[in-house]
Amino acid sequence: MKDFLNKLVNQQSLTLEEMHDATRQLFAEETSHAEIGAFLTALRAKGESADEITGLVNIIREKSLTVPHKLDHVMDNCGTGGDGSQSFNVSTTSAFVIAGAGIKIAKHGNRSISSKTGSADVLEHLGVSLQFNGEQMNELLEDNGIAFLFAPHVHPALKKIMSVRRELRIPTIFNLIGPLTNPMELDTQLLGIYRRDMLDMMANVLHRLGRKRAIVINGAGSMDEASLAGENHVTLLERGELVRFTLTPEEVGLPVYDNEIIKGGDAQENAAILYNVLKGEKGAHRDTVLLNAGLAIFASGTAETVQDGVAVAKESIDSGAALAKLEYLVNYSKKAHKAV
Repeated sequence: MKDFLNKLVNQQSLTLEEMHDATRQLFAEETSHAEIGAFLTALRAKGESADEITGLVNIIREKSLTVPHKLDHVMDNCGTGGDGSQSFNVSTTSAFVIAGAGIKIAKHGNRSISSKTGSADVLEHLGVSLQFNGEQMNELLEDNGIAFLFAPHVHPALKKIMSVRRELRIPTIFNLIGPLTNPMELDTQLLGIYRRDMLDMMANVLHRLGRKRAIVINGAGSMDEASLAGENHVTLLERGELVRFTLTPEEVGLPVYDNEIIKGGDAQENAAILYNVLKGEKGAHRDTVLLNAGLAIFASGTAETVQDGVAVAKESIDSGAALAKLEYLVNYSKKAHKAV
């Protein structure tokens, strides 16, 4: 660990192989909290490289709960958090809309870290279990088209590192990698990030992780979601190539709303917003979900354009298909709880 720390302190990036070795040392029992903290701080001060992010994610996934699947096309949609917007659970709500459109979603998420309410908090309030095993996740993905993977449950080896992260109280590489560590093999992904300067880097990381197609987005106001407040900056990964473009709500037939309008609250309030959107309630919450779900549907390759994706998202909600995905997940959770 000392050699890696010296290299980072001297503003030198670690190679992919070195990051693999360093991450394995982070997980080792003999590695102290002080060493972990020093490594994460030095990495943050230098600035994370694509090799370092990829290497860390590779080893985290290597040590995570194994969730193999035999499905041809699975995606995830998630933001890194950290944008300070306090928005409602946009990506979680959008996940049910995407699933309602016939796309398999392995939704990876956690409790609140940088926002008031994390995906796990709101889903738990709605009655969704956070303790599905690998077999149940596969069954849900195959039969319902959406499964929830609770991060602490599928990444038990991260407990010690998360303790250090809380003690540090500064952003580290772990504030960037949450959406990348999904233990399921994903074909496509929609990734929101609060740092516009990292759009291309994160798209390159997704390519290294095996995504065939993906979108990385930084929303208006530096949100880690697509925003209806103005211009969104997007990098599309397509067969290893990067395509950059901007997107405004007007371009896809949606109204403009200030980001303040989509602020959320506690788990109860955000659960109500999620449920009401899936029930068809009109307004800023629905339109924000339509934009994000439409982008994800486009990212998956199901729609030719983002505007087509928005139209598919509308049909998913208005037909009741999106709500049915949530209801199935809640009912499955109840049955699984009774069986224990």
